[in-house]
Amino acid sequence: MLACRSFAAPARQCLRRASPATQRWIPALPQSQSRFYAVAAEDKVAKFKGTKGNDGKFTVTLIEGDGIGPEISQSVKDIFSAAGVPIKWESVDVTPTLKDGKTVIPDEAIESVTKNYVALKGPLATPIGKGHVSLNLTLRRTFNLFANVRPCKSIAGYKTPYDGVDTVLIRENTEGEYSGIEHVVVDGVVQSIKLITKDASERVLKFAFQYAEDVGRKKVRAVHKATIMKMSDGLFLSTARDLAKDYPKIEFDAELLDNTCLKMVTDPTPYNDKVLVMPNLYGDILSDLCAGLIGGLGLTPSGNIGDECSIFEAVHGSAPDIAGKGLANPTALLLSSIMMLQHMGLNQYADKIQTAIFKVLAEGKTITGDLGGKAKTHEYAEAVVKAMK
Repeated sequence: MLACRSFAAPARQCLRRASPATQRWIPALPQSQSRFYAVAAEDKVAKFKGTKGNDGKFTVTLIEGDGIGPEISQSVKDIFSAAGVPIKWESVDVTPTLKDGKTVIPDEAIESVTKNYVALKGPLATPIGKGHVSLNLTLRRTFNLFANVRPCKSIAGYKTPYDGVDTVLIRENTEGEYSGIEHVVVDGVVQSIKLITKDASERVLKFAFQYAEDVGRKKVRAVHKATIMKMSDGLFLSTARDLAKDYPKIEFDAELLDNTCLKMVTDPTPYNDKVLVMPNLYGDILSDLCAGLIGGLGLTPSGNIGDECSIFEAVHGSAPDIAGKGLANPTALLLSSIMMLQHMGLNQYADKIQTAIFKVLAEGKTITGDLGGKAKTHEYAEAVVKAMK
């Protein structure tokens, strides 16, 4: 198993840069190797609330993660240090415990993220056979991270069967099939409850419409299966149609999940002008499908967005089989950190780092094994530092 499983494009969109007043996580890759993740406007949800300390730096919570997590986190720290990014890291441990039969993370970690309003997270492995639920799910629930933003875009220099992919997906992050409501009806029969609420649906749909406005996309499409799940997906869809009336400049439509999957693997380019928004399970599946169109998860960052705080993460696995061997590809976490910097308004530093990253990738001389190269993790990071000079 490779560090980041395979090579994928980062979350981004190919757009002109938005003005500072309207910026929100806008990954952009015009002809230059630049991606931009902009910051929410004053009246938008999920605005970064952190402030600099007396030392002129922001404090950012760092969850290094498991397996290759510490190695790729070190690459981020080294590159940030070389770029002079005005942040300091506050590392926390999120090893879970069971309290009253529920999986919880340590109070110290909760306090850190709550205080700093933002965190960067490496890959986490959920303990097996100990009664723990997914740590990623626990984090989303703990901090009410209601939206997952996962754009994917083809990258120059890495050829896949598909060209010109430029999708952006927004996934409802708190309910649906992942609500965790399950029970045994009788021996051999298990019931799992899909929970859909109007409030949660309206929140993520509003975020999707605002996101589309901010990044300059003219269309929002809800992906659903309301033909089968008439009440649950029907509620999500009807809420979307009602909310669309508040955004007259954005064209709204809807599409069945199976049709979306079929069309995307046939020709993904018709989705380049849309923001796709969907319930939890569909977003989980479709976001990885889109990553597959561009090569995998090795360059796919992610942002989990909440009203009070946000956590940016690499979405690949912890790859314990190569941990400590210097084989890990840090690009996904680096690109997630770029999303984080833009969210914090540190656009100058984000631009500098991302330009260097894509210069190194385009040259292809100092890249890790999963990308077809022979470089070690630290050698890749050193190449990025050199490219910034």
